[in-house]
Amino acid sequence: MTAHALNRRDLLKLSALGAAAVALPLERVVSAKSASRIASSKLPRPYTLPFKVPPVIKPVRSDATTDYYHIAQRTGVAEILPGVKTPVFGYEGISPGPTIRATRGREVVLRMTNELPARHPRWGYEAWTSCHLHGSASLPQYDGYASDITRPGQVKTYRYPNTQDARTLWYHDHGVHHTAENAYMGLAAQYHLVDPLEQSLPIPKGDYEAPLILTDKIFNSNGEFIYDDNGHSGLYGDVILVNGVPWPLMKVEQRKYRFRVLNASLARGFRLQLSTRDPMTVIGTDGGLMVRPQTTAQLRLGMAERYEIVIDFAKYKPGQRVELRNLGVKNSVDYDNTGKIMAFEVTGPAKSLADNAVSDPDGLLNPQAPAMDLAPAMAVQKRKLEVERKNGQWVISGTTWADVVKSDYRKVVAKPKLDTVEQWEIVNKSGGWFHPVHIHLVDFKIIERNGKAPFNYELGPKDVVYVGENETVKVLARFGPHKGRYMIHCHNLPHEDHDMMTQFEVVGDSEGEGDDPITSAPPYGIPDPLPDL
Repeated sequence: MTAHALNRRDLLKLSALGAAAVALPLERVVSAKSASRIASSKLPRPYTLPFKVPPVIKPVRSDATTDYYHIAQRTGVAEILPGVKTPVFGYEGISPGPTIRATRGREVVLRMTNELPARHPRWGYEAWTSCHLHGSASLPQYDGYASDITRPGQVKTYRYPNTQDARTLWYHDHGVHHTAENAYMGLAAQYHLVDPLEQSLPIPKGDYEAPLILTDKIFNSNGEFIYDDNGHSGLYGDVILVNGVPWPLMKVEQRKYRFRVLNASLARGFRLQLSTRDPMTVIGTDGGLMVRPQTTAQLRLGMAERYEIVIDFAKYKPGQRVELRNLGVKNSVDYDNTGKIMAFEVTGPAKSLADNAVSDPDGLLNPQAPAMDLAPAMAVQKRKLEVERKNGQWVISGTTWADVVKSDYRKVVAKPKLDTVEQWEIVNKSGGWFHPVHIHLVDFKIIERNGKAPFNYELGPKDVVYVGENETVKVLARFGPHKGRYMIHCHNLPHEDHDMMTQFEVVGDSEGEGDDPITSAPPYGIPDPLPDL
């Protein structure tokens, strides 16, 4: 075990504390007018603040095969509410962080420095981090393994191969037991992987595509965030942010727009609907473009799910306003304005009608999406995972991250063989919570939801699946391209931090062939000055 990793005694102590806290009776939070303590006069009226897009960061240098980036995790001050200063943690000190735009076949080398304070200035925990590129088939040591922590004053270099199909990924903190606080403070950003197929399609691009990063916050009287996870069941804010802006207004032309939607909330699920009730067209899921576009009037997003949607504003008159609303999900906690997300105001005719379709002329997007070619008959193994609250703990098949730590990180719930297909049945035995289950490393295909077909908007490659209350979902995945240990966890981040996370190991002909996620590429002290990448 390297010096940067938490020792087992510390981790077990933290896990025991978390388990003891979870064991307390949970009280149902009753919906109210608001949760924030700041004066209501300081909250903007919905749809009055302008829509903003996070900046795209440029590499510090590039060579024939690789783009090199340096990003610092540091504190910042954001004006989220007009005239109010809110402290944040951010990649480059901003929240959301800068978007990385990568090209398939070109490696990204990312040097991530932890320049956060030794302890959170209000909540007191040590601000260690672990950067996870969510949706990437990374080697174990670059996957953001929860216990592969980078402490304040350290730096770690990550390598991303970018060999997958074009997709909307996101990078966010995954530091053990503090993922929720770090992500809530702002350590999250999108990462767009493009490829020749996607660029050749006549779907909206450039000025006619935009990220929508959805979060919810609770504000204290002084403008700081309040962190209250309701006894580790989840945090439900009363202020909805899109790209860090409360209920923004976006000006649009009379044409189609493509939105890369990410639910980056800690515990809030969303069910999106346009105020006109017109359909939206879904063209992509977590793992990239679908085989064919799908239309839906409502779109449900669990935490960490991404969908690429196209909205056509051609029929609306100049000056008309269309709202994107949240109908909510079961067992959520809602407030006066959590049913509002953002609004679009139509300005007039489109300046360009190039790339104004939802597919190619044959109605296709990505007919070769690897995960969508999987069939149940290809599965060499069937497994069952149960996600539930048991004996006062959040568990996956009776296992917690504390059990993994106690085993010196050897305990696994599955050992799929490299390049084989397995069928996993995920059972939510709880009636009180849904669990968005994330399986690292792989794209999977949802084949069944409670004995029925998945929703049409789920007919694309996925890495997070919404497992509803008392629901059973079946998925198929081909395990690879790497050997090693990877995490499975609930993406309700308070659940994950208290300790709803375990791991599987992709094995070859013999066990233990994969790189160790903690020791293979450890962080090191930040040198002064930093050498060039």
